[in-house]
Parts: sequence; C-alpha cells; structure tokens
Amino acid sequence: MLARLDPRLIGLVVLIVLAMLLPLYAPWTKVMLTLALAKGLAVLGIVVLLAAGQVSFGHALFFAVSAYAAAFLGRAFGGGELITMIVLGVGASLAVGLMVGLFVVRYRYIFFGMLNLAFSMILFSILEKFYHFTGGSDGIQVARPTVLGASLDRDAFEFLLFYGGLVIAVCVALLVHRFLQSPLGNMMRTIASNETRLEYLGVSARGVLLTGYLVSAGLCGLGGVMMAVAQGIVTPEYTWWVRSGELVFIAILGGAQSVAGAFIGALVYEAVRTYASAFASDVWQMILGFFLLGIILYAPKGLIGLANRFLPARRAAAQTAVDDPPVASPSRKAMEPGE
Repeated sequence: MLARLDPRLIGLVVLIVLAMLLPLYAPWTKVMLTLALAKGLAVLGIVVLLAAGQVSFGHALFFAVSAYAAAFLGRAFGGGELITMIVLGVGASLAVGLMVGLFVVRYRYIFFGMLNLAFSMILFSILEKFYHFTGGSDGIQVARPTVLGASLDRDAFEFLLFYGGLVIAVCVALLVHRFLQSPLGNMMRTIASNETRLEYLGVSARGVLLTGYLVSAGLCGLGGVMMAVAQGIVTPEYTWWVRSGELVFIAILGGAQSVAGAFIGALVYEAVRTYASAFASDVWQMILGFFLLGIILYAPKGLIGLANRFLPARRAAAQTAVDDPPVASPSRKAMEPGE
C-alpha cells in the first residue's frame, strides 16, 4: 500500500510534521518559521500569475496594503482583534487589486510586470511622504492583538500565530492547488500558451486574468497581515521594489509553478537569509545571489524540480515491484516432460 503512495506527498507530510515539531524543541525558530509562512502565502500569489505566463515586479503593493490596514485597525482600537485584522487586510488588498487589476490586465509580459512595479512605487512614495498618517520611514507599531477576545503573552501569542498560520497555509495551499487544476486554472495556462484560442472560444482573457489577479492580491494580502503581526511593525519597505523582487526570487527558488515550492522556497530563503545575515552581515546578499545563480544553472525548475529528478525512477521501480512481482523460474526437472 505504501509503495503506491506518491513519494512527493509523503515528503510533504513529513515536512509539515517536522515544521510542527521544530518550535517545540527549538522555540527560537517559531518566529523565523512564521515569517517563512507569511512570505510563502505571498509567493503563492506570484505562482498563480506565473500559471498565466505573467510575472509581477510590484506585488509587494498588496503585501503593504494589507499590513498597513491591520496596523491602522490596531492603532484605532488599541490593539484590535487578530481575525478582524486578517479580514480587513485581505479585503483591502482585494479592493486595491481590483482597481489596479482593471488596468494592468490589458497588458502582458514585461509591460504587465513593470506597470505593477510602478503602482507599487507610487504607494511607497505616499507612505514615505504622508508621515503624519503613516509614520513615514519609521512606520507604525502594530500592537499585539487579541485572539477571540483573549489577550495572550508574547510567547503564547507567537506559538498560536505559528500554528494558526501553518493551518491556514496548508488549507490555502490545497485551495490554490485545486484552483490551478480547475477549468479556470486551465484557462489561465491557456493565456500563457495560446491566448487567441481562448478568445475564439468566447472566453474573455482579460476576465480570466483579472480573476487570477484578484486571487493573487488576496494571497499577498494574507501574507502581509501575518508579517505585520509577527514583526510588530510596518514600514514603507513592505512595498519597496526589493520586497517584490524577493517574492519572485522565492518563487524561482522553490519552483516557479509549484504550490509546495512556494513554502519550501520561502523556508530555505528565510533560513539562508537569517544565518547569512548573522554570520556574514556584510555579504549576505551576495550569498543569496550565488545561491539563486546555482539554482538557475543546475535546477531551473527550482528545489521541487531538483527533488523530482530522483523520484520518477524510484516511483516507477516501486510500482513495477507491486504490479509485476518476480516470478520464480521453473526448475529444470519441471521443464522436462516424461520424467
């Protein structure tokens, strides 16, 4: 029975179990893992757009919109409620995503990517200049919110944020996988391969891409709220072009069209960044650059693609062993009739 299971599924289950156990034995990792989950959720938004052959260099826009929405809510109500922050943050990112998406879905490829970057930098300038409302470059402190009306101390809140974020990440990943396998997801892939054929079938390519764009914006918004609550502060750096590039970086690192790769890439990126900045603070960006260069040269399909190189042969061998068990060779005596 175990031989029939997909090794990739077994590997993902093992990784999830390890992620659940790690904070219990190494409590200092829970914040790093929470940040990785937040970035992984945002990277899922990039993966959705990549299914349509489009890449955004400005999706940190929605990351920042949701984070600032949560921060404003917390400042207005002296901390706020975590669930309300999530709903408000995702709602704000969807609203802005609709306004921006109605414009950018008219364009494709480099024009699509650069227009998203332009909108992101406009928001960056607004957050920097209107310091009376946004705190300028200093940002806004995000007070620790209550959870279903209960106030938790820092340690308990961090554990709850991580395990709650892990549950959300697993559920959202399953939904995104289902979305990409749905007819709408197949239509998005058709935009990348043959958009004209989609139009001939009477389907609006812009409408399909706008739907995917809204899903992408909502995912980035969900990640932005988690990041803001985990770090306890939001700054204009959330919408800086480097943050958008970071999301694309992680998507390529994990596997550009892989749902699981978004979180694996985010985890590896956050771990490398944390240790590289701690032990090589002056050159950690260069270390990440060489790391990405190695992935592009030797594993163009990302970490997921690298793992899959070794799985098909093993899976085929295991399947053959189950379906076609070895047959014992007949004895020489049995092959000689009449004896």
